[in-house]
Amino acid sequence: MTIPLEVHLDAETQESALRADVVAGLTDTPKWLPPKWFYDARGSELFERITELPEYYPTRAERTILAEHAGDIARITGARTLIELGSGYSTKTRLLLDALRPASFVPMDVSPTALEAAAAHLAVDFPDLPVHGIVGDITRHLGFLPAPAGRLVAFLGGTIGNFTPAERARFLTDVRAVLQPGEHLLLGTDLVKSPRMLVRAYDDASGVTAEFDKNVLRVLNHHLQADFDVDGFAHVALWDADHEWIEMRLRARWPMRVTIPAVDLVVEFASGEEIRTEISAKFRREGVAKELSEAGFTLDHWWTDPDGRFALSLARATPSR
Repeated sequence: MTIPLEVHLDAETQESALRADVVAGLTDTPKWLPPKWFYDARGSELFERITELPEYYPTRAERTILAEHAGDIARITGARTLIELGSGYSTKTRLLLDALRPASFVPMDVSPTALEAAAAHLAVDFPDLPVHGIVGDITRHLGFLPAPAGRLVAFLGGTIGNFTPAERARFLTDVRAVLQPGEHLLLGTDLVKSPRMLVRAYDDASGVTAEFDKNVLRVLNHHLQADFDVDGFAHVALWDADHEWIEMRLRARWPMRVTIPAVDLVVEFASGEEIRTEISAKFRREGVAKELSEAGFTLDHWWTDPDGRFALSLARATPSR
C-alpha cells in the first residue's frame, strides 16, 4: 500500500539541518551530534532490531502495558483520530488502533521509508483505515497536524528521554499548543532502575546498538562526503546518576583527523575523545506529573508493566490559564 505523504521535511531541508548540526556539534567542547541523524533507512532497520533484543526491555514492557490498557485508553479518550509522533514503523500502535478503531491515523516521522512501510503493514489488519502520513520533525512541524475534534496524540517508546529538560519543556508546551482542552497525550517514559540493566539495554552483547550508534558516522560520510573511519570509533554507554540518564557516545580509538568537505570542516580527535550521540533520560512519576503540569496537562492515568520498568501516562490538555 502506498499512502500520500504530506512532506514538510524534504531532502534539501534535511541536508541543511544536518549541516548546521554537524558544524555546531563537532566544533563544540565536548563534541556532540543529535540522535535524529541515526535514522536513515539503515538506522531505522537497526533500531527495529534493537527493539527485539533480549537486553532491550522498553519495547516489550510498553507493549505489555498497551495490551492491558488499550481498551481503557479508548474508553477514557473516545478518540476519533490517533496521531503518533516519531512513529517509525508503528509496530506497537496496532494495539491502540484495534481498541480505538479511529476514523483516521496520522503518523509523523522524519523517515518517509518508515511511514510507507508502516502503512503497508497496517493495511493488512486495517484495510479501511485512512492513513495520513506526515514527513516532519516533531520539534518543528507540530503546527501542521490536522485538527479534527477528539484527538489522541501518542508519543511512545520513551523517545521523550532523548530531550534535555529544557527541550522536553518546549516540546510538551508545543504539543499542548496544538491540542484543544480535553484532548489527550499518551506518553511513554522509561523509568529509573538498576544502572546495570540500563547499560545492558544500550550496549547489547550482539553489538546491534553499537552499529546503530556508528550509523550516524555513515550518514555523515554519505551525505556530507566525510571520511570518518567508522571502525575507528567504539560505542560506549554510560549511566549518569546526577542527571538520571544514559549517554551513548562514540569514542575515538586513536588520534584522527576527519575531513567533512560539504561543510568545509576538518575535525581533530585525540585518542579517547568522545562524541555524545544520545541521551536517554529515565523518569519518576512525580517528575513526569510536574513536567506535564507545567506544559498545561493534567496527568489522569499512570500505568506500568508488572516489573515497574516502564510507564504510560495518559494526560489531558487543560484549559489555558
